[in-house]
Amino acid sequence: PEPDQLLRVSIALAFRRARLQHAYNVLRGKDLQTGEFDEERRDAQFALLQRAQGYVLDLQHWHDFLKVLLRAGYRSKYMLTSTLTVLYTYALYLIGKRDFDVDEHRLRDAIARWFFMANLTGRYTGSPESVMEEDLARLREVRDADQFVAVLDEFVRNTITPDYWTTRLPMELETSSARSPLMLAHYAALNLLEARVLLSSLKMSELLEPDAQAKRAALEKHHLYPRGYLKKLGIVATRDVNQIANLAPIEWHDNAEVSDTGPAEYFPTLIAERCPDASERKQMYYWHALPEGWENMAYAEFLDARRLGMAIVIRDGFQKLW
Repeated sequence: PEPDQLLRVSIALAFRRARLQHAYNVLRGKDLQTGEFDEERRDAQFALLQRAQGYVLDLQHWHDFLKVLLRAGYRSKYMLTSTLTVLYTYALYLIGKRDFDVDEHRLRDAIARWFFMANLTGRYTGSPESVMEEDLARLREVRDADQFVAVLDEFVRNTITPDYWTTRLPMELETSSARSPLMLAHYAALNLLEARVLLSSLKMSELLEPDAQAKRAALEKHHLYPRGYLKKLGIVATRDVNQIANLAPIEWHDNAEVSDTGPAEYFPTLIAERCPDASERKQMYYWHALPEGWENMAYAEFLDARRLGMAIVIRDGFQKLW
């Protein structure tokens, strides 16, 4: 993180504020209620910020917080699409840790749930300062650890309601964004479910470790309906070809082997070789949201079915955090 990013965290911890304009006025000694300035108040506010900054910059706290991201299923920098989501979640973690003395294991789980929710729904991607102001204001009446966890969990439950998984999320999965947080939430869910990579004996978590990367990434996004095959069907628009419902995590050499052959040609042979046991095959289909007989489906029908399956997997992974 950069110094200016950590300053945002310090301000949130010291003053429960996210808008830098508010922090500027507070540090000038301004009373935000009356509008009056006071030199003693200014000195006291700087002292608060200094103490908060020391807490924010403590490397032990930062590395303890990184375990929150691991607990949420996010195992590498590649999986993070919003710096502000990380920073604001760090601020909430420190508030729970310092101000309410929440037990570390309980705090880790609660903040992991929050991070998964915030990342999945893009909570801090539109008007982030205003949204964080609301989140900090929600904590002003909190008095102890139980209340702190209860307030966060209640908001998470109210944001991700049961119909979110069956209606809203499948619709939102209709995207071809190369760095979609929804696709990465699917990866995080696969980590939480201890899932194996498609057609592999290795787990997602093993191939997402930073040490697993070389000239080619250990894990690649495989087009289940390859680009060359779709071109033969007359489907060439990037938005159609690169739908995230058409992408699955696979080892790079398997991706190269498949090339542009159609799914009905490559998949039955590979799945029989790699998952000879029927129950093992069924588990692989579930993890990667593959409908039975998907390789023979019309492309649009396949995409619709797989979006529903991906939403179920993300839901099931998220439930592991409760």
